[in-house]
Amino acid sequence: MSTITAAITAVGGYVPDFVLSNKVLETMVDTNDEWITSRTGIKERRILKGEGLGTSYLAIKAAQDLIVKGNIDPLEIDLVILATTTPDMPVASTAVYVATEIGATNAFGYDLQAACSGFLFGMSTASAFIQSGKYKKVLLIGADKMSSIIDYTDRATCIIFGDGAGAVLFEPNYEGLGIQDEFLRSDGVGREFLKIDAGGSILPASAETVANKQHTVFQDGKTVYKYAVSGMADVSEKILERNNLTKEDVNWLVAHQANRRIIDATASRIGLEEDKVLVNIERYGNTTSGTLPLVLFDFEKKFKKGDNIIFAAFGGGFTWGSIYLKWAY
Repeated sequence: MSTITAAITAVGGYVPDFVLSNKVLETMVDTNDEWITSRTGIKERRILKGEGLGTSYLAIKAAQDLIVKGNIDPLEIDLVILATTTPDMPVASTAVYVATEIGATNAFGYDLQAACSGFLFGMSTASAFIQSGKYKKVLLIGADKMSSIIDYTDRATCIIFGDGAGAVLFEPNYEGLGIQDEFLRSDGVGREFLKIDAGGSILPASAETVANKQHTVFQDGKTVYKYAVSGMADVSEKILERNNLTKEDVNWLVAHQANRRIIDATASRIGLEEDKVLVNIERYGNTTSGTLPLVLFDFEKKFKKGDNIIFAAFGGGFTWGSIYLKWAY
C-alpha cells in the first residue's frame, strides 16, 4: 500500500462586509494612514457587525463556501477542527456547533488554540488524523472575531487586527502530494508579551477586571516583533534545509499576515523573490487564525498541482513554525 499523505483538496473563505479603513481609525485614535501603512502594511480590515454574531458565524460561512465550491457532502466529513482564539463562549466548543450547523453531523469536532499559529498547528493535527488511515475527510477552519477582544482606544492593537475565516479540506493522497514536513515550536517565555489578562482561571471576570479593561488584548509590540521576525525566518530556513530545497524550488510563501515587515524579513531570509510571496494583509489586517487559509482562498487560482508551498506563522504563547506542502490540484 502506498504511503498516505494529507493533501488539501478544497478551500473556502469569508470576510465580513464592513470595512474599517485607516482613514476611519484616524477619527478614533491618535494615528494616521501613513504611519499605519509604513509600519504594518495594513490599509483596512473587516469587522463583523450584528447582534449575536460570533466566530461561529465566520467559520460557518467559510465552511459553506468550501462545501459549495468543492461539491462536498457534509455527511462525509469525519472531523471538524476549528483553530480560534475567540471561541463563541467558554466551555461549549465552537467547532461542535459549526459542524452541526453545516450539516457535518457524522463528524466529531473540537477547538484548537495556538493564537496566530492555530491554523498552522491545525494543519499538523489534521495531517496526523489523515495519515492514521482512520479518517478520510478532515475540515480545518481558521476563524477569529478579533474585534471582540480589541480595545479601540488602544492604538497599539486596534490598527492591527480584523475579523475573518478560511477553511480547507484535507484528504488522503497517494501521489506524494500534500504535507511533506513540519517544524513547529513553542516557548512559554512569550506569555507576558501577548495576552489577555482576565477572564481565565487565574483572574476570573469581575466588575473590577471589566473596569480596568483587562479583557482585551495586550501586546508588547517591540518584543513580539523581534521574536516574530527571528522565529518565522528561522523555521522557514530550517524547513528548506531539512528538505534540500533551494529558493528556486519554492513556488510560494504563505506567511501569517501580522505585519508586512515580518513577512518581508522571512522571504528575505530564504531568498525568495517578491512575486513568490503571497500577501493580503493590506485588505484584512491580522485575522489571527484566519490569515493562512484566507491567503489560500484569495490566491487559489495561482496554485498548480505539485507546487511547493512553504507556510510560516508566529503567535502568542509564543507559538511558531513552518510547514512544507505540495499542492494537490
